[in-house]
Amino acid sequence: MGERPKAHDSARRGRPTKPGSGVTLGADPVPRSRPKILFVTSEFADYVKVGGLGEVSAALPRTLRNKCDMRVLLPGYRDVVSQLQAVEIVGHLPSCGGIPACDLARSTTGDHLAVYVLLCPQLFERDGGPYGDATGADWTDNDLRFARLGLAAAQIASGTGDPNWIPDLLHLNDWTSALAPAYLAWSGRSIPSVLTIHNLAHRGLFARHRLDRLGIPHAAFDIHGVEFCGDISFLKAGIFYASHITTVSSTYAQEIVTPEHGCGLHGLLRGKLDQGRLTGIINGIDESWDPLTDPHLARPFSPDDWKGKDANAQALRRTFGLAVSRGPLFAIVSRLVHQKGLDIAIEAIETIVRQGGQIVVTGKGESELEQSLCQMARQYPGKLGIKIGYEETTARQMLAGSDFLLMPSRFEPCGLTQMYAQRFGSLPVAHRTGGLADTIQDGVTGLLFPELSLGGLLGAIYRSLDIYRSPPRLRAMRKAAMARPTGWNDAAANYASIYDSTLTAA
Repeated sequence: MGERPKAHDSARRGRPTKPGSGVTLGADPVPRSRPKILFVTSEFADYVKVGGLGEVSAALPRTLRNKCDMRVLLPGYRDVVSQLQAVEIVGHLPSCGGIPACDLARSTTGDHLAVYVLLCPQLFERDGGPYGDATGADWTDNDLRFARLGLAAAQIASGTGDPNWIPDLLHLNDWTSALAPAYLAWSGRSIPSVLTIHNLAHRGLFARHRLDRLGIPHAAFDIHGVEFCGDISFLKAGIFYASHITTVSSTYAQEIVTPEHGCGLHGLLRGKLDQGRLTGIINGIDESWDPLTDPHLARPFSPDDWKGKDANAQALRRTFGLAVSRGPLFAIVSRLVHQKGLDIAIEAIETIVRQGGQIVVTGKGESELEQSLCQMARQYPGKLGIKIGYEETTARQMLAGSDFLLMPSRFEPCGLTQMYAQRFGSLPVAHRTGGLADTIQDGVTGLLFPELSLGGLLGAIYRSLDIYRSPPRLRAMRKAAMARPTGWNDAAANYASIYDSTLTAA
């Protein structure tokens, strides 16, 4: 196919807009045979990570580089800007409504993945995390901050950005970049886009009176637009306007079209599914999760070296101040929030201890759950160890040293921790939902329970205790779990196929 127009060609042609939209973008792009993909994200593990999105955003574009010309776009948080090397300002992105103008910088990672960063100090360069301050409170201007990200993606796709590179397709992630296809539509553009939903529960809700500030046409505040229960929803807008929707497991794709899991968006998503425009693709995990080469572990091990697994268990007990024991060691590596079913796990602690087991916990989240776990640790000294917070080395050591991982999540779009645990020979004990159902083979690579209740979890725990008391079966399940495919190649091939079909249909 032909070359895309240069930025100066777009300027000569003018930048048409939809009447009354108030959004001005560039000229229509023309696809090329090797697609140019702008991967837009609010987290990128090389520089900033809050959860699984950061890891996906770092791994997936890298895996796709042999198929596509991949580049990443993310906000210029203070922690990001401080780590960039050889920064070049390649463009200036104009304001819209109350969204300020910003510079577009280009840099590369150590392995030469191109990264665009939005330089807008008033929105992004501040102490705290990507979404909130040090206390955990959301930034009050998050609507402007992530409207800036979505608008930037739309502007770059329309020729206003890097004059030497214009993407053929936008790959957007969650509510924080979901306004991009909406801004394109409001400007009269039909540039293809794929929106990946990592967690439907985060819908990006803001008050209606912010419409003008966000440069959103008032006509778009409609059920067929950005309106959701009287508010603006960034994610709803993205679902409505994007060319194709993906989510991070096949089971979750089926769950979110139901009232139980659809967060009020099930009807819209059901329509996308019926149109063939909703696809579930399970995530992979990074190759660094290898018990033979991971430098964080007390001792490397393999499916044929259980002495190494035992050595990690002993080191883990010392780290958490647990007593020497021959009983099973359970781990919880999780955000300590209601979604993760930690309230149910807390109720199960007494049974685990009574049956001769021990538990180690790391995570941070809701203060009530943190306090409950700390109280339980005082109640069961030498049996329950807890570290509030998250630190990569500790998490890896916990999975390498534990026998079982507890994941009683109420819902789990994909989940990465269960796959990390499997690679390290720790068998997940999980609720049969979302990606947990897709990545755990019950009785083979872990244990699943169908009923989200204390009784359901305890039933799976008793099964795990029986497995632990049968060393041949425990070894067989560990080997099966560690052999489970976990890389990114299959996911990348599926995304590349969706890019191709989306571009062909455009």
